[in-house]
Amino acid sequence: MIDVHERERWQVIKALLRERSLVRIADACRATGASEASVRRDFASLAEQGVAIRVHGGLEALPDAADAQGDVVSLATRAFDVSQTLNIDAKRAIAKAAVGLCADGETIIINGGTTTYQMGDYLRERRLKVLTNSYPLAEVLIHKSKCRVALPGGEVYREQGMIVSPFEEDAIQHYSATRMFMSAISIGPLGVIEGDPLLARAESKLLKRADRLTVLADASKFVSRGSLVVCPLSRIHTLITDTDAPGTALDMLRDHGVQVVVVDASAEANAAA
Repeated sequence: MIDVHERERWQVIKALLRERSLVRIADACRATGASEASVRRDFASLAEQGVAIRVHGGLEALPDAADAQGDVVSLATRAFDVSQTLNIDAKRAIAKAAVGLCADGETIIINGGTTTYQMGDYLRERRLKVLTNSYPLAEVLIHKSKCRVALPGGEVYREQGMIVSPFEEDAIQHYSATRMFMSAISIGPLGVIEGDPLLARAESKLLKRADRLTVLADASKFVSRGSLVVCPLSRIHTLITDTDAPGTALDMLRDHGVQVVVVDASAEANAAA
């Protein structure tokens, strides 16, 4: 019998395979928090299922493997349900600090993601106008907050919980926001990085509608992954992260004029306990 944790690891590894053609053992260990022995067993199981091919030191994706298995086509990024379980205390602390930057009456944009999704709990008593392409967040705000909510047009990607339009002209062209909040696959010297072309394009479109960009990135986002630059560091006004973020990366951001806010995830966890 397959346990729940094993299934969750498989989903993470499959997401990594969609992001890159080769997943090494060390990559999977970092992404799942599992031991090397567990990851090796996962690789063997996924290879037996025909999801990928075992290669020396890693797992290689099969061309069009997801389509061949009849899976729903999704964005090349980790599934929402999987990401939501990772680094949750840090994400909640970061989200709380992000909401603290907002003033009632503001118009803001919140891009889809599991860190930005956590902003929903802290927006319940606030009165803002929110445009979001995250339908899980929209549902929370519609039913449990005093915020006005707008959604862009586009296709629904169930696995990531996002609404993404492939077209240049859509409803967001008439939107103007003071702030945009977003996460990403990673943050590096070149800027905010994503792994899916459609997602990167959608984020670039949203960025054009906002005056200031605030990036929500826990410590795991400073590991190099993804290959598409959404925007340079000069576009970031503020970055919120947690105390486990590498100091060299934060210094690099400050050198580029980014305001860095560091929050204590353990304090938020203790407050919630």
